[in-house]
Amino acid sequence: MSYDRYVAICNPLRYSSIMTSEYCVKLLISCWLAVLFITAMDTVTLLMLKFCRKNVIDHFFCDIVPLLEIACSGTQFVELEVSALGPPVLCIPLIIIIVSYSKIIVTIYKIPSNISRRKAFSTCSSHLIVVSIFYCTLFSVYVIPTSGQSSTISKVLSLIYTVVTPLINPIIYSMRNKDIMKAIKETID
Repeated sequence: MSYDRYVAICNPLRYSSIMTSEYCVKLLISCWLAVLFITAMDTVTLLMLKFCRKNVIDHFFCDIVPLLEIACSGTQFVELEVSALGPPVLCIPLIIIIVSYSKIIVTIYKIPSNISRRKAFSTCSSHLIVVSIFYCTLFSVYVIPTSGQSSTISKVLSLIYTVVTPLINPIIYSMRNKDIMKAIKETID
């Protein structure tokens, strides 16, 4: 999404030649294959663990950290895998987003008209809000040390990035639609 916004704002005349249907499908398939590969690796390594205590985790969903807490076999390999794959999985998309939006902001500030500048910012703001909420909670759960964090806080943060973010995503994008805003105003009045 951030790359799409980057091309639309920084290269508007070339947008249709860059963001072709074929290119979008290639981007989509590459993302799906990367996620499928990482998920398959996680699944295979987790299947190697032995669980000798109760198989009930104190979490909303079957997350890797609570699973490692109830495992009674050596979890060093899984922890090494999480340490090796976690930073690139989190940081590569974040770096792409930051670079794209940095270039977008530089381009927007070069636009002479205030109205055009405001319109360009509004195009990106909804995506940036959703991405910020998602990454802030994701980093809070997986990157910031959890030794002083209670399991309740961890569960609430996990709930935010797994449920709240996808829930508010269509709401935030809908707020930019004039017809929806008109219908909301009519309903409230």
